[in-house]
Amino acid sequence: MPASRFAPPAEVPGLAARRIAADILDGVLHKHRTLDDQLDGAAAHPGLKALADRDRALMRRLVATILRRLGTLGHVLSRLLDRGIPTDAPRAQSALLIGAAQILWMEVPDHAAVDLSVRLVQSDRRAAKYAGLVNAVLRRCAREGQPLIDEIESRALDVPPWLLARWIAHYGEANANAIAAAIGHEPPLDLTVKSDAAHWATRLHGEALPTGTVRTLLQGSVTMLPGFNEGQWWVQDAAAALPVRLFGDIEGRRIADLCAAPGGKTAQLIHNGAHVTALDRSPNRVARLRDNLARLRLEAQTLVADAAEWDGEGELFDGVLIDAPCTATGTIRRHPDVAWLKQQSDIDALTALQRRLLRRAVSLLKPGGTLVYCTCSLEPEEGEQAIAELLAGDSGVRRAPVAPTEVAGLSELISADGDLRTLPCHLPHPSDPRLGGLDGFYAARLVKA
Repeated sequence: MPASRFAPPAEVPGLAARRIAADILDGVLHKHRTLDDQLDGAAAHPGLKALADRDRALMRRLVATILRRLGTLGHVLSRLLDRGIPTDAPRAQSALLIGAAQILWMEVPDHAAVDLSVRLVQSDRRAAKYAGLVNAVLRRCAREGQPLIDEIESRALDVPPWLLARWIAHYGEANANAIAAAIGHEPPLDLTVKSDAAHWATRLHGEALPTGTVRTLLQGSVTMLPGFNEGQWWVQDAAAALPVRLFGDIEGRRIADLCAAPGGKTAQLIHNGAHVTALDRSPNRVARLRDNLARLRLEAQTLVADAAEWDGEGELFDGVLIDAPCTATGTIRRHPDVAWLKQQSDIDALTALQRRLLRRAVSLLKPGGTLVYCTCSLEPEEGEQAIAELLAGDSGVRRAPVAPTEVAGLSELISADGDLRTLPCHLPHPSDPRLGGLDGFYAARLVKA
C-alpha cells in the first residue's frame, strides 16, 4: 500500500492558531494565568514554537481582541443563545468567543470563522456535542451581531464593574467612559529613539509625538524592524517615557533605578548621561534587563536585590527612580488580561509594598537629591494617596511640581497638585483613533531637604 494511506490528515490551515488561542483564553479566564506567562518564557504554550509567524500574530491579535471586548461579546452571545453559554465545556465557550470576535472585528471571512470554530469544538471530547449549537449561533452572529453591538450605548461593558466604579468615583463618569473607549482600541507601537525622532518616524512609517516618542502602526516582530539590531530604539509606551524627564539634567549624576526590569527607563537614564545602578529582585528579569541594555550598547551596574531592603551598599544617590510594582490598570489597552485578572484585594496588597519602597528610596537620597515615584496604575491608592501619605509624615522630602514645559507643553497631563497623571484617553489623534492614547501613568517628583 502507498505510504500516504497511513499518513495523518493534514492540519486545517489556521486551526492550530485558534486551538492555541482557546488554550490561552482558558488560561486567563479560568486558571488566572497572565498573557505574558503564556506567550513568552519557560512557561509559554508549547505549541507556539510550531506556529508560523503569521499564525502567531493572528493568535495574539485574536486573544487580545476577545479580552478587550469580552463584555460586548458576552452581551451579543447572550442575546443569541436561548440557554446561555455552555458552562460544562470550556472549549465550547472559547469557540463561541473566537468565532464571534473574528466575525465582528477581524478581517476573516464569516464562513471560515464559523467552520474553524466548529472544528475546534469537534476536536474536544466534552465540547463535541455542542458543534451544532456553535454553528447555528455563529451563523446568527454574522447576520445579527452588529445590530446587537449598535444597541450598546457605551464601551463600559468591556470593563469589569468594580473597576469602572472606581474610575467613575475618581475621574468622573465622562472620563471613565472615555478611558473605557480608549482601551478598546488596539494600541500602536511606541518607540523611544536615541536621536532624530523625525528620521525614525519616516523610516518606520509612523509619526513623532510632541514628547519625542515615535509611534507607528507597523505590526509583526519588532526584531525585524529597521534599527532594532543596531540598538537605535526600544519599545516603550509614550507615557512610560515621561517620568525620567522629571529628573531634568542628569549628566554625570548617580541614579538608582530600584525596580528596573525590563529596562526602558534604565536605558533613558543611561542615554541621558547618568551613572545608573539598576536592580530588580527577579534573576530572570535582571537577565532580560542585561540583554536589553547589551542590544542598546548601554552600560549600567545591574544587580539582583530586593529594593525594599537594599541599603545602597553604603552609597547615597543624586536621584532615585521607583517604577513600583502595581496593579497595572493603566496598561489594559496593551495588556487586556489585566482587566480580568486583577481584583480590589490586589490593590490593598500592593499598597504596603509601595509605601515601603518610598521610605527606602528616601533613605538612599543625598540631601537635595531627587526622587521620582511612578506607577502604571489608574488607582489613586497606588499614586496620589501614596505620595500624600508620605508628605504628611516626617519624611524629609517636599513635592517639586511638574511644569508643562517638562512634558512638551501638554498641561492636561499635570494634576492640580503638580504631579504627572496620564489617562488612556489623553493625546487623542485627530483622524485615526489607533494612533491616539497613552498608558495610564502617575508620577511625582520629590526633593530631599
